[in-house]
Amino acid sequence: MFKLGDQVVSSGWQPELDAGKHWRAKLGFILMSTDLAAESDFFAMAPEGVAVHITRLKTDDYTTNETLARHIEAMADAASRIQPDTKPNVISYSCTSGSIVIGEERIMAEIKKGAPYAQPMTLVTGVIDALRELKAKKIVVGTPYLDEVNTAEAEFLVNKGFEVLDIQGLNLATGTEMGRVTPAYWKRFALEIDCADADAIFLSCGGIRSAEVAQEIEAAVGKPVITSNQAQMWSCLRRAGITDTIEGFGQIFTRP
Repeated sequence: MFKLGDQVVSSGWQPELDAGKHWRAKLGFILMSTDLAAESDFFAMAPEGVAVHITRLKTDDYTTNETLARHIEAMADAASRIQPDTKPNVISYSCTSGSIVIGEERIMAEIKKGAPYAQPMTLVTGVIDALRELKAKKIVVGTPYLDEVNTAEAEFLVNKGFEVLDIQGLNLATGTEMGRVTPAYWKRFALEIDCADADAIFLSCGGIRSAEVAQEIEAAVGKPVITSNQAQMWSCLRRAGITDTIEGFGQIFTRP
């Protein structure tokens, strides 16, 4: 029995160690502070044995090209804070429009500066990976963004070799508004903007609740649906060597 004034002396225990809870892969994501959707999406999509580690950038709750451009200022620091002692396999900046406005290469360089042990990624890189994997050439795009951001996105996608048959935005200015749009509305919106010539529908933005209805939209339109968080997670998993088929988030997760 311990008495006041005693010194604790533990026995010589030999604890049993294994590879830890996340023995297969560790993924890190840098989210905007206003993002209300991505965190729960990633945990829902993560297979057993795969870690999801989150950090957040302090961001303005007003999404314009100007405010998005400022995300780069804290990117390296944010990357350095994601479980540095366990060294994530991949670290991704989880903002579609920010990836476009700042540029993939510049973001990846900053992530590499903060976390040299991880593969750097951006959300929009995952989207391009997924669209190309599905061999989609002609796409329609739905977003929550202001039209100045939509214009930048359309130009980016055309420069990547896609035909943007239509791009429609809800012209919402804040991340919290974007996160409050219902999944049912994203489904209706996708069905409205779809056209017969489109190979795929892309619902753009990591802060919206579209991943959970991607498979429902695919069933209704008979073509692939890409959402930002779904495509980013798929690409990060594949880059980490995880090729599991995951049910409930669209046909991209059947692709190795």
